[in-house]
Amino acid sequence: MSGLLNPRGYDWVNIHMTPISEEKLQVVHHFAGGIYAKEMTLNTLADGMHQHKHHFDHMSILAEGSVWLEVDGVRTKHTAPAVLNIKAGERHKIWPITAPVKWYCVHATDCTDPAKVDDAIVSERE
Repeated sequence: MSGLLNPRGYDWVNIHMTPISEEKLQVVHHFAGGIYAKEMTLNTLADGMHQHKHHFDHMSILAEGSVWLEVDGVRTKHTAPAVLNIKAGERHKIWPITAPVKWYCVHATDCTDPAKVDDAIVSERE
C-alpha cells in the first residue's frame, strides 16, 4: 500500500490508475478579457485527471471537495477552498479524496474557442 488512503480506506494509487475520459469529465468553459477558466466536476472517487503540463504558470482553484494533487511526482493533500499555483512545465494531475470535486484551472490566453483552447494551453499530455 502507498499509505495514501481515501476516507473509505482504499489505497488511492492502486484504485485510481485510469484517469477519467474527457467525454465523462463535466467541463464548463469560461472566457473573459484574455482569461480562461476551465471548470471541471469529478463526481466519483474513481475520476482522476490526466497528467499534463502547460507552457505557462497558471492557477488551479479547488472550490469543492478534497484532492490529492501530484506535481512532478510529489503528492500533497488539499481541501476546498484552496488556490494553488502550478508552474510552467510542471507535470500535474489530481485525484479525488471526496466526491464531488469542483476544480478550476485558470489561464491567460486569447483563445476563446472551447474546441481549441486545450491545444493553446497544454504543452504535453499523459
